[in-house]
Amino acid sequence: MKLEPIGVIHSPYKNIEDAPRQGKTEDTSRIEIFETYKEGLKDVKAWKHLIILYWLGKAKRDTLLTLSPFDSKIHGVFAVRSPHRPNPIGLAVVDLIDIKDNILEVSGMDAVDGTEVIDIKPYYAKIDGR
Repeated sequence: MKLEPIGVIHSPYKNIEDAPRQGKTEDTSRIEIFETYKEGLKDVKAWKHLIILYWLGKAKRDTLLTLSPFDSKIHGVFAVRSPHRPNPIGLAVVDLIDIKDNILEVSGMDAVDGTEVIDIKPYYAKIDGR
């Protein structure tokens, strides 16, 4: 398997401690899509919400058991949303504010500045909001 970043997130969060949990923020971030993938942004502006998949490059990859912030029990990593996991893929549903050229302005992004984007998908409420 080989993943290629398609862009990079520019956010106000310079380190992990600054980033809000679970995207609970109205702060704006910019997602810069690399020139090679710019054509893939055609018609993205038609969507109010997007799913952003990104690589949590600073996460630990050897965590299988962890605490949740919601209780004091230890859970398997696949039962929680910890960034520390074997394949640290982040997921955020963001509000698309604007798009200019290859830059998406969004809110609801919880990633640290410089985080690599691995994919973007439209959010379909009828499918994704089950």
